[in-house]
Amino acid sequence: MICGSIGYGGIEEIKQLYSVLDDEGFTVFNHIISENMDYSHIKDFRYQKELAAKIIAHDLEHVKKADVLVVLANKPSYGTAMEMFFASQLGKKVILFAKNPIPTPWPIDFSDYVVTSQQALLKLLSEINCKFS
Repeated sequence: MICGSIGYGGIEEIKQLYSVLDDEGFTVFNHIISENMDYSHIKDFRYQKELAAKIIAHDLEHVKKADVLVVLANKPSYGTAMEMFFASQLGKKVILFAKNPIPTPWPIDFSDYVVTSQQALLKLLSEINCKFS
């Protein structure tokens, strides 16, 4: 599962990485596209309590199903931070994909691995996949 900022403009990077991982033969839970859960057009959730609860339940259900979370660290995201915490509590593997420096310790501490390039991510996912086989 890929996690990253949706509300703050990261949806295209998430979609692109899902496509790359699929092309490379990885099994991915595309929790956004395949289930029509792209809410990037919503700019204010303050009065969308029911929709917010639906999205959160949906995302956390996918975190439960996933073996590995790939976290895009390109922009801050409340949701991604919560997904990382939830995944770590469940014993899931969390990979932080951080192309740029990370000025906060939180995502580092809640990650099992940190990679800085797509090539390193693909290599690590292949190694982890072997461990799960």
